[in-house]
Amino acid sequence: MAFKGVETFHRIGGKLWLIGEAVIFRHTLFSFPFAVTAILLETGGHPPLKKVVLILLAAAAGRNAANALNRVIDAEVDEKNPRTANRHLPRGLLSKKALLLFSLFMIVILGIAAALLNPLCVILLPLAGFLIGGYSFSKRFTWLCHYWLGIACSIAVMGSFIGLTGRFALRYFVLSAAHALWVAGFDIIYALQDIAFDRREGIYSIPARFGPRGARLIALLSHLGALGALFLVPRFWPLSPWYFAGSGIAGALLAAEHRIALGGGEKHIRIASYSINEIVPLIVLAGTVLGVYL
Repeated sequence: MAFKGVETFHRIGGKLWLIGEAVIFRHTLFSFPFAVTAILLETGGHPPLKKVVLILLAAAAGRNAANALNRVIDAEVDEKNPRTANRHLPRGLLSKKALLLFSLFMIVILGIAAALLNPLCVILLPLAGFLIGGYSFSKRFTWLCHYWLGIACSIAVMGSFIGLTGRFALRYFVLSAAHALWVAGFDIIYALQDIAFDRREGIYSIPARFGPRGARLIALLSHLGALGALFLVPRFWPLSPWYFAGSGIAGALLAAEHRIALGGGEKHIRIASYSINEIVPLIVLAGTVLGVYL
């Protein structure tokens, strides 16, 4: 009996590990630091612990629910694309049912966290669901899908502000816009890999619509907009010059990202769109921490 219990535990653990790989759990780093940045800004560096836990739980749940759902919706497309044919669903390592159940579980956690924060968070859940769930379909009808993704990801930032205060404020849109434009910019770079496939299969993307040169320009403009928004943040919250140092380093990393992406190969694109962008939000957060406390 004990042996069967251990075997069951290992089987469940293995399944959860595969799900974590499928939804790329480590990419929670793309949103978490910006969510914490929002919390530190709005609380002046003195955040209430209970709300912080609930906000971060909601951010993680929303992000992983979205990625699991995206894998299910894109399963057939991923199977056709040589670059993505090795993912968990096309290979049969996971079932759609498993990912849908995981997504549902994450949505329940998101709903509970929102309810424990304030009524406005609950009221806005359908809008968040539309933005998160709609992204996977947006690439079927608009090349603006990269900006849809950016806005969907920026829910973590806006949700952090609203989770703290229970209201909207104009200043919340500054950091949210920085996050949305940053995500859209590196997603455009990532999509450079699939220009031929997207055109053949009728998938909409900025690289497929405007070609590599046009896409790189639009990605660059998006990141310049993100940096502009980051440098506007101290107009709305008191921060020391250390904040500008952090944002400046983030800007240098983004410049390096665009330089590396010019290599054009899959390795170059992955480093530019993923590896560097796992560091950028941590640098922004570090600059904010120094800007708030020093």
